[in-house]
Amino acid sequence: MMQRLILAAALAVSVAVPAMAQPTTLRIGLREDPDMLDPTLGSSYVGRIVYAAMCDKLFDINAKLEIVPQLATGYRYLDPTHLLITLRPGVKLHDGSEMTAELAKYSLMRALTLKGSMRVGEINAIESIDVVDPLTLKLNLKAPAAQLLAQLTDRAGIVVSQKAADAAGDKFGLAPVCAGPYAFDNRVAQDRIVLKRFAGHWNAAAYHFDQVIYLPVPNSSVRLANLQAGSLDLLEYVTPSDVAAVRADKRLKLAIGDGLAYTGININLNNGPAAQTPIGQNALIRQAFELAIDRKALIDVVYSGMFTPTVQANPPSSPYYFAELQPPARDVAKAKALLQKAGVTGRVAVELTVTNSPEAQQTGEVLQAMVAEAGFDLKLKTMEFASSLSAGYKGEFNTYMIGWSGRVDPDGNMWALMHSKGSFNYGKHSNAAMDALLDEARTVTDPAARRALYGKVWDIQRQDLPLIYLYTAKNIVAMKAGLNGFSQVPDGLIRLAGVSVSP
Repeated sequence: MMQRLILAAALAVSVAVPAMAQPTTLRIGLREDPDMLDPTLGSSYVGRIVYAAMCDKLFDINAKLEIVPQLATGYRYLDPTHLLITLRPGVKLHDGSEMTAELAKYSLMRALTLKGSMRVGEINAIESIDVVDPLTLKLNLKAPAAQLLAQLTDRAGIVVSQKAADAAGDKFGLAPVCAGPYAFDNRVAQDRIVLKRFAGHWNAAAYHFDQVIYLPVPNSSVRLANLQAGSLDLLEYVTPSDVAAVRADKRLKLAIGDGLAYTGININLNNGPAAQTPIGQNALIRQAFELAIDRKALIDVVYSGMFTPTVQANPPSSPYYFAELQPPARDVAKAKALLQKAGVTGRVAVELTVTNSPEAQQTGEVLQAMVAEAGFDLKLKTMEFASSLSAGYKGEFNTYMIGWSGRVDPDGNMWALMHSKGSFNYGKHSNAAMDALLDEARTVTDPAARRALYGKVWDIQRQDLPLIYLYTAKNIVAMKAGLNGFSQVPDGLIRLAGVSVSP
């Protein structure tokens, strides 16, 4: 892999596929290599991009962030705790099996019960599931669940093959079988994921490529060089610093839109021995660390000023965004005073885990210089993306800078990352009052009342500061000028319906 990257960086040649690719092959450059391709066990954003072509969901979202049917045809609440979902007839999975209500139930129960499932916290409002008829499900809920339908637009709503999943167990991600327009063909770790067109898809006419190849290229300069050289057709993410180069190249075009994602620094408070650090055990030290950061300067230096500083999980476009909640101004003197109040003598050692992309490393270096002025000795630990996720779950970090791709419903941006039982609460922050508020917000359907509950959550979060939010991002996609029909959705996923290439 290293030889391939060096060669591409030096010569701007193909990173992964022959230059003379077939015209019905679409080559997509990814910023990272996905983790396992099991929708129940997987957790990476780039994995979601692959699922968008490989695994249809019960529901999806559109460019207006509206929930729309996909494998389902509709839904209806019989009352606040009983949700009826009707399914699309005639849907085939990649192994030829037919999608039925029994299979949809199986997939949901797998998400709820499989050991290691990352989906449990997303849909644990479900008490039981009844099969009403071959194409109708009834979800019986423990309590009203305002977030549930939105969760079914993501991996929890994917329908998988029972035969394949039962046979493979926790190895299902090595050869997943779903109901999307493209079927899994093969994968070479750190090199490529190959999907092939599935002629039996319920909407096959909307898809125009015989093969889709996903190529992980962490180095942004290499990704762009290969797009310019014609070895890639589309980049799911272009760094802001490369936008000008894309605009200057008449062979290429851009799609830029507001996203749902944020990036922040997770602090290990209670996840194993690595939590036993001054910053992990003292909120005053965490507050001092934040006060040493100038988010706007960081964004100007690393991201050409295109991103938005933030201290909260939901983007400005969300009705659950609090405009009055803004990042504190950098104040080195106050940061030093907080360290003194915390009883600190000498410099505070902190290790920050970052992924191996150039932007993440540059961000880490800028943070390193900023917090040094307040008395922090910040060391950077660089890891490959999937390995960093594994380390995050295991608690093998002091602090960990990682992004969240964002969800339509605020619960999807908060519960799993802030609740003590949340799958993505890397640092194991636990606050009973916060847990109670997050749980209650799930049961409230009135937007004003729900917003008020989240306001109280942020009051607690800003005091405990288990996660230091840095910025919300934009979705910046680059592609060949001859690629037509691409429609951008704020979640940033690459949806291939209607996408084609000019002769």
